[in-house]
Amino acid sequence: MDSSGAAVRGCEPCVGGDSELRRGPADPRDERPPAVVGRHARLDLSFLYRNGHTVLAAAYAEPPFRVGRWFAEGEGLYMILASSAPGAFGHDHLRQNVRVGRGARVRLTSQSAMQVHPSPDGATARLESSYHVEDDAHLHCEWHPLIPFSEARIDQRIDLNIEGGGSLYWSDALMSGRQARGERWTFASLAHELSVSRDGSREFLERYRIQPSELSVSRPWAAGDASYLSTILLTGRTIEPGVAERLHVELGRLAGVRAAVDRLDDRVLLVRLLSTCGPDFHAARRWIRDHCGTL
Repeated sequence: MDSSGAAVRGCEPCVGGDSELRRGPADPRDERPPAVVGRHARLDLSFLYRNGHTVLAAAYAEPPFRVGRWFAEGEGLYMILASSAPGAFGHDHLRQNVRVGRGARVRLTSQSAMQVHPSPDGATARLESSYHVEDDAHLHCEWHPLIPFSEARIDQRIDLNIEGGGSLYWSDALMSGRQARGERWTFASLAHELSVSRDGSREFLERYRIQPSELSVSRPWAAGDASYLSTILLTGRTIEPGVAERLHVELGRLAGVRAAVDRLDDRVLLVRLLSTCGPDFHAARRWIRDHCGTL
């Protein structure tokens, strides 16, 4: 049996508070050719609600993904998604699939920012994530920023499917580059799509492509002088009238950030966040999580 800290081919043993060994899909054979191991990879996680607690029922990880430890949070479960790689590179294709079963409560975060490196031949790094939240389940995702290096190319696709009364808190982030090295909007291309559907009907779609060499991102009505951006979305729980206006006013009082809040309907709340300063940006994201995470 591989240790919990090792990245392995095939199905990795689950580790954590429950000693029962759970495995991933039936016959989880790793059929990748050796040349792409570590560059084309899949992570599958399945969470279920059993005997009053959320458990990791099945897991499958291909390097550089790893299945790490998790922690109980009341009836829920908290997991930090881990990777042994220094980031993503051109030609990489990294896929994550997460299922949250009926009644389960899951909070996911990343171990660190996702750094995207350029490829000498100008190839694109592909990042794909799929999440399925069943009825009466809740998924809370709060990710470190995506940091595209100079000349990097990224194609990021995120698909969230929610059933019935399932609920979601989603918080992602993007940086303009490695500011300490003078990189600000110097990546080659970033294609992004975030799609949220409920019972087969789309609730929210965010789609854009940023190519700084073709159109300045620092112009007014785009990012302006900001280097940190975030989309925060809540769906599935009742959003009372007046909540968006109140949050908009309160966020306006926070130093170093610009924010806008919209109540898209009675169950969907959207927050947009911009900042020029990293500490102010992260403090604002924590403030939003603390004030909105339980709405």
